[in-house]
Amino acid sequence: MLSQVYRSGFQAFRQHLLPWVQSTALSRSHRVQPSAIRHVRSWSNIPFITVPLSRTHGKSFAHRSELKHAKRIVVKLGSAVVTRGDECGLALGRLASIVEQVSVLQNQGREMMLVTSGAVAFGKQRLRHEILLSQSVRQALHSGQNQLKEMAIPVLEARACAAAGQSGLMALYEAMFTQYSICAAQILVTNLDFHDEQKRRNLNGTLHELLRMNIVPIVNTNDAVVPPAEPNSDLQGVNVISVKDNDSLAARLAVEMKTDLLIVLSDVEGLFDSPPGSDDAKLIDIFYPGDQQSVTFGTKSRVGMGGMEAKVKAALWALQGGTSVVIANGTHPKVSGHVITDIVEGKKVGTFFSEVKPAGPTVEQQGEMARAGGRMLATLEPEQRAEIIHHLADLLTDQRDEILLANKKDLEEAEGRLAAPLLKRLSLSTSKLNSLAIGLRQIAASSQDSVGRVLRRTRIAKNLELEQVTVPIGVLLVIFESRPDCLPQVAALAIASGNGLLLKGGKEATHSNRILHLLAQEALSIHGVKEAIQLVNTREEVEDLCRLDKMIDLIIPRGSSQLVRDIQKAAKGIPVMGHSEGICHMYVDSEASVDKATRLVRDSKCEYPAACNALETLLIHRDLLRTPLFDQIIDMLRVEQVKIHAGPKFASYLTFSPSEVKSLRTEYGDLELCIEVVDSVQEAIDHIHKYGSSHTDVIVTENEKTAEFFLQHVDSACVFWNASTRFSDGYRFGLGAEVGISTSRIHARGPVGLEGLLTTKWLLRGQDHVVSDFSEHGSLKYLHENLPVPQRNTN
Repeated sequence: MLSQVYRSGFQAFRQHLLPWVQSTALSRSHRVQPSAIRHVRSWSNIPFITVPLSRTHGKSFAHRSELKHAKRIVVKLGSAVVTRGDECGLALGRLASIVEQVSVLQNQGREMMLVTSGAVAFGKQRLRHEILLSQSVRQALHSGQNQLKEMAIPVLEARACAAAGQSGLMALYEAMFTQYSICAAQILVTNLDFHDEQKRRNLNGTLHELLRMNIVPIVNTNDAVVPPAEPNSDLQGVNVISVKDNDSLAARLAVEMKTDLLIVLSDVEGLFDSPPGSDDAKLIDIFYPGDQQSVTFGTKSRVGMGGMEAKVKAALWALQGGTSVVIANGTHPKVSGHVITDIVEGKKVGTFFSEVKPAGPTVEQQGEMARAGGRMLATLEPEQRAEIIHHLADLLTDQRDEILLANKKDLEEAEGRLAAPLLKRLSLSTSKLNSLAIGLRQIAASSQDSVGRVLRRTRIAKNLELEQVTVPIGVLLVIFESRPDCLPQVAALAIASGNGLLLKGGKEATHSNRILHLLAQEALSIHGVKEAIQLVNTREEVEDLCRLDKMIDLIIPRGSSQLVRDIQKAAKGIPVMGHSEGICHMYVDSEASVDKATRLVRDSKCEYPAACNALETLLIHRDLLRTPLFDQIIDMLRVEQVKIHAGPKFASYLTFSPSEVKSLRTEYGDLELCIEVVDSVQEAIDHIHKYGSSHTDVIVTENEKTAEFFLQHVDSACVFWNASTRFSDGYRFGLGAEVGISTSRIHARGPVGLEGLLTTKWLLRGQDHVVSDFSEHGSLKYLHENLPVPQRNTN
């Protein structure tokens, strides 16, 4: 009987499943661009590079960021990951994705091992099919069609299912790995194989030989002969662990083979502080030995022998043996296609088990503290918030020597590592600190009626009045590079607007940021809201911070265009305020003043070329070519050592032209400038709309009508007439400071100061009003009368 099942099952597999596996693998291989992968293979849609993988096994990794150095990895696939929802058969698409990820890592030079469930489920599918086929045709005809559908299937014994499914499961894995030119080998073990010294040495030697030959061992408990599970009494120790399920098998195998990383995939995101699905359940990012006392375990998964408690015990046993462990979800359709590679890349996926507890709070805890502190900050009187900002301004000047000493350390460590423009941004000076203090006092003065200001009042009906008032956005995450002067500016704006604040600065400004944050917290302490502003000092990757959508309400990036683009791409469900590029234009009209044009071009391009509001493209009216105005601008640029790139039309007018521009949509951030020729103000506007970034654009002309046409028709955040692009700045606008310049069209645009960090809420005050009173036959009518709004204090 069983031999028939094996034959028919394997034939069915070759006939129906193998072509599917092959087509799936091939279809996946066509989705990748070969140029995106620096490797001889180009079959995967997961890009990878060959990384140095040499590590002496001993202690587990302390931080997620170190997981990329893992060379030997065990991936444990739980029953819920391998099987379908009906528990009869395998989740083929999910398995194909897992095999692809394992193959990617194997071809990076890592040594991969799989501990897999699924034999029972595959065997159950085979045996159920065999039982249905073996029913008498006569019995089926006599039973009737409806009764046939309801035909009872006897309960199948698990060991028999495992015996029937093991060969098919392995054949499936072999077919999948073959698509990636990888060989796989099956190893079935029992508890005795680890406790009998001779068998243990044989197993160890076999596994090492397979890894040496670049073969992926696929390990499973021999469920056809395994005895019933026993209590987990031996899990209390650190020297012995019995193989009762695939969790304990994976842990034992990981320690036995001295692996660097054990990845346990299940049907939950990781370890929660209470049963998943409960209202207060929170995913634990990092789990430390001893924390299990504060965790409540729920029921085990729908299939398989081990629940989360068994996984945690096995993980802690492996951790004590020197193997790092991550428990993650391998079933979620949005992440299962890259969950393994994400873990190895150090991304915040699942629960990471670590023996090293950080000295300070986690970023999640910092987010909660910022939220609570921000709400307290918002309840302070305006005068109290202004007092905090004034105190911070005083500290910037009083503690000047300590600030500059810390900044000197940053500059010394950055010397030779940062480009000159970035070093300039990193540098602080007495004049910068004095300017910061002045700007902070301006913010304090403008913050008197920012939070709680009434914008609109409406009488809905008698004794039913509605107000729209300003409130803080919530918790802001500001990520900034190089510029430590950004920290007190953003802190003051957050204080004035009543927002909690998370700050993530670049490591090049570590010393400067640390002392400036301490001063901000010292100022906050005068009214007991010290924790409203948090500086993230942990090894959190920016991409991981951008996933904290339940803690962060707005992300504001301050830095290079690449940083902004990366954050806009990484942010999941969190709005990002900022601009990815600052491609600022200046159009010199045919009626421009010679002296004005030269001064404005020099200031816009040369005063601070690394700034996002520096000039990048100069548009010249065609009639100005070969005129004194044009010659004077070119001479000035030559003196200032500005490298000129000619646009296509400009190059056509020149016999010997400068280097032709590679792209008209370029932000140079240095002493380089694109010059292009246009025939009219309309052509200049069209060029700006096509190649600009909606940041800041300028017209230079003495014709007021032409200027007004330009101002009204250019669709950018800032549009100027006869003024330098460098005026696009919160301090210069009188906002005191800015958190950045936004080119978005929603909420805030241009330099974003205090007003841009506020939103609104509606307050309705009634007296037992119900909607049914306003129905067609109700007793009340809507009035919708506009009421006077309290005058804003402008002093």
